Amino acid sequence: MLFEDIKAGLRVSYSQKITDHDIRRFADLSGDHNPIHLSEEYIATSRFKKRVAHGLLPVSFFSGLFGSQLPGPGCLYVSQSIEFKRPIYIEDTVTATVEVLEVDVISRHVKFKTICEVGGRVVVGGHADIFVPKEVKTKS
Repeated sequence: MLFEDIKAGLRVSYSQKITDHDIRRFADLSGDHNPIHLSEEYIATSRFKKRVAHGLLPVSFFSGLFGSQLPGPGCLYVSQSIEFKRPIYIEDTVTATVEVLEVDVISRHVKFKTICEVGGRVVVGGHADIFVPKEVKTKS
């Protein structure tokens, strides 16, 4: 696909089941060892009652979609707004979807709607701005 082929309405998705291993690896990568993510004892006394995934773990799936699928390799993440709507628990399957809202062919910026869902319910919502350099062709 060429940059010129990117149009409003195009969308791609990625799904992944969130595991204890994922949460522990993300805690180590991010340095966020908050007990709401890692401690069964701590979380049992909270309103959630079971451990919740880091909010930025599923948000990172957007980066994978942008960099590998749409627009594809070489694009640059410019900005992301995020709204966390519901918790994500261990064993939840998260589906991240990015959808083209607007393409500015002069500046080569693409605006996206970004959502993560679990069981058809939105858990994370937002918008992203991606820049596609002229020297980069999007993935075919």
